[in-house]
Amino acid sequence: MRIVTSDGPDRPLELREVASRPLRSGEVRVATRAIGVNPVDWKMKAGQGPLRLLHRVVGPSGPFVCGVDFAGDVVEVHPSVDALAVGDRVVGGTDFSRGQLGSYADEVVVRPDQCARLPASVTYDAAACLPIPYSTAHGALVTLSGVGAGGRVLVLGASGGVGLTCLGLARALGAHAVGVCSARNVARVESLGARAVDYGAGDPLVAAAAFGPYDAIVNAVGTATYPIGACRSLLGPRGHLVLVDVKPSDVPAVACLPRVHGILGRPHRDVLEQAVAHLEQGALVTVVEARFALADAEAAHERSRGGKVVGKLLLLP
Repeated sequence: MRIVTSDGPDRPLELREVASRPLRSGEVRVATRAIGVNPVDWKMKAGQGPLRLLHRVVGPSGPFVCGVDFAGDVVEVHPSVDALAVGDRVVGGTDFSRGQLGSYADEVVVRPDQCARLPASVTYDAAACLPIPYSTAHGALVTLSGVGAGGRVLVLGASGGVGLTCLGLARALGAHAVGVCSARNVARVESLGARAVDYGAGDPLVAAAAFGPYDAIVNAVGTATYPIGACRSLLGPRGHLVLVDVKPSDVPAVACLPRVHGILGRPHRDVLEQAVAHLEQGALVTVVEARFALADAEAAHERSRGGKVVGKLLLLP
């Protein structure tokens, strides 16, 4: 099999050949057709954040392989598995806490509860955009904030992968959404039924306050740009602030302040099935800014680190 790895946090990603391992009980092998790139991928590769430390403690031995999101075809099934069959089209996410390599590879070994079947109407590219972004959006809006019909949602960083997915999910829930974005992305945000706030036209939080108070604020940019105190002032009495990018300086607030949360989605079949259904129904619209060959994963990371990606970047094996 081909994997993308590196010799250290400061070394570039490279494509290498390694032996495929045999399946264990409860596992399936998926040939990847599209792989989603998320900022957490390059942060873990660089050794940043608690997830990389956790990976060193409980992750798989051998080379470090980036990535979580994938879509592809089941090509092998352990005899103990009856939930999936060879030939099934699936979307899913890898999980290093289960001893699995990341998704930057031409095949992944996962368990059925990490996958959802894809109907023929949903492309691999569209599906690969969603595992972490949709799991994060669902966790922020549904699990943590309990947003429903008529609720109010503010998304900071509305044109990124998580941001666009939050807007789409808010629309599916019947909620009113406001998305903060650049002037060039106003039309895209409004196409998802949200009210757009251009951050270049004055203080965006002041502008967004006119449409609150909010049941959920999803900060996908960071607290250096949108401080916790300023965001909390826009919440309703039962509103929740959810931080997608938690810095060490944010930990005391997340630990001590009521209704302030950090989140990183963990793809699971139940949530992935909802994502697929929303895609099939047209409630979610995925945006792919660029596609890279698997061998060009380092270039994809460089693009992602620039912080201006609209929608998602994909790797194609």
